[in-house]
Amino acid sequence: MAVTRTVLVHPLLVRITHWINAFAITCMAMSGWQIYNASPLFGFRFPAWATLGGWLGGAIAWHLAAWWLLAINGLVYVAYGLALGHFRKHLLPITPVLVWTDFRAALALRLRHQIGQYNAVQKLSYVVVLLLLILAVLSGLALWKPVQFQALAGLLGGYEVARRIHFVAMAGIVAFVVLHLSLVILVPRTLPALITGRARAKPDASQ
Repeated sequence: MAVTRTVLVHPLLVRITHWINAFAITCMAMSGWQIYNASPLFGFRFPAWATLGGWLGGAIAWHLAAWWLLAINGLVYVAYGLALGHFRKHLLPITPVLVWTDFRAALALRLRHQIGQYNAVQKLSYVVVLLLLILAVLSGLALWKPVQFQALAGLLGGYEVARRIHFVAMAGIVAFVVLHLSLVILVPRTLPALITGRARAKPDASQ
């Protein structure tokens, strides 16, 4: 009979940056929807209950405050990930074959969950959302200071194109959050480890 043991899954810094990111992204999305409502790109508006700031000026204030929080927190996380090999250990390797194999296993409900390890689909989603966050930051700078960052705005195709890029990046980030929450609901035992940092595992670190 296998004896379970408690293992460290998420270090303290990873947990802190994760929850700060969750708060900052929520504030940025909701305030961003309020900003969008002031000048819609498409034929719809976001409901008032899903927005933050109350009006355009308030939404911009919330958006910029959350942006600074996200940027500083992101730099801390990236520095940690590069210095201690967190990215290399948890997000690599990613290959089309591995992604397709794990995706098929997930569709068939046969995808195994191993404590402290990401499957290839998870790895790909985390890399994609990191790239989307970078794209959102760059396009956001072009929208915030189009004169000071006119070279960046030009590189993105101009102010109006930057607005659409920013919207698409935001939509992708929100889609990731929805997927992330859905997986937590489907596998709720992963949530306590994001709070305590530890989880119970068999000696081979699998469940």
